[in-house]
Amino acid sequence: MKPSSISNSSASLLDNFRNPEIARRLLGEIRSRETQATLMEVCGTHTMALFATGVRQGLPEHIHLASGPGCPVCVTPLKSMESAIGLACRKDTVLFCFGDMLKVPGVSDTLESARANRGARVRIMYSPLDALEFARNEPRTDVVLFGVGFETTIPLFASVVQRAAAHRITNLYLLTAFKLIPPAVDALLSSGDIRIDGFILPGHVSSIIGEGAYSFIAERYHVPGVIAGFEAVDLLEGILLLLDMISRREPAIKNQYARFVSPRGNQRAQDLIASVFTECDSTWRGLGEIRNSGVRLTGEFSRFDADALIDFEIGAVSEPAGCSCGEVLAGKRTPTECALFRSACTPAHPVGPCMVSREGACAAHYYYGGR
Repeated sequence: MKPSSISNSSASLLDNFRNPEIARRLLGEIRSRETQATLMEVCGTHTMALFATGVRQGLPEHIHLASGPGCPVCVTPLKSMESAIGLACRKDTVLFCFGDMLKVPGVSDTLESARANRGARVRIMYSPLDALEFARNEPRTDVVLFGVGFETTIPLFASVVQRAAAHRITNLYLLTAFKLIPPAVDALLSSGDIRIDGFILPGHVSSIIGEGAYSFIAERYHVPGVIAGFEAVDLLEGILLLLDMISRREPAIKNQYARFVSPRGNQRAQDLIASVFTECDSTWRGLGEIRNSGVRLTGEFSRFDADALIDFEIGAVSEPAGCSCGEVLAGKRTPTECALFRSACTPAHPVGPCMVSREGACAAHYYYGGR
């Protein structure tokens, strides 16, 4: 089967990828296969889409889906949360963050509870441009932009930093907790303690970095991967492509999401990232430090680094007792296998980050009732 065998010429292109008849046909083909496989959906948006479309519930028992480290909220480490909370509590400082970071647990506080109980100045942003505008209008206030996300969102932050430099804004700072997906996949595979037969690779991230960024998965580890979109037909096509490659033992990286992802990705966005940031080692919540899996400000832009404002101590940090988020993010355990799931840990009172974000694996399992 060719990827995206559906015509791209129709004005109702999206409807095609939601077409129930096509979805039922693809699901029937999957059900007819006897190939046993554990597939990892790397992206948190895929995790939710697999539940929301009913694809996950429709798969046969011998095809197991494992969630991966592709939720930016989930992988932001405790130390970054403590830095964000500490900066928000700093005098004459305002921290801007995306709304889903408010309830992510730190050691003893969240940004939300620090705002309620310690007077932390936290503002939810809909775009990093909100922080830039605030900094321009409040020159006596230090404005910290909490940078969380993957390759998809990093270019937007890079653009804001460039604009701040161009307009000589001196009170805007960037707290970086950005992550890069390919090094995390590499780290999972090289660890040798999980078995993944195929990867459903993230469509959004891939639109920036291109399908070539994953070639190492097939070449070095002999595991297939498919870049997939987020509709039911996208997901079913992706799974079917993976089963084909697994059964034939012909691992490769295929692109089901060709309507948005090109072989080389978005060169302009890649250049924008490279003009402001350089790769660095980064710590992932639950996965530890991964080489060259993050970015930091470089050259003339290093003066925007929020680390310069951190004048407080961050003590030793450790994951909450009993929390299995690290193992969930590594595909070693399902959310329902965590003793805290649905009891001590719920979306209203999350213990770990995977229960906070709508794209977190634990939240997805909570809202959709497991398999």
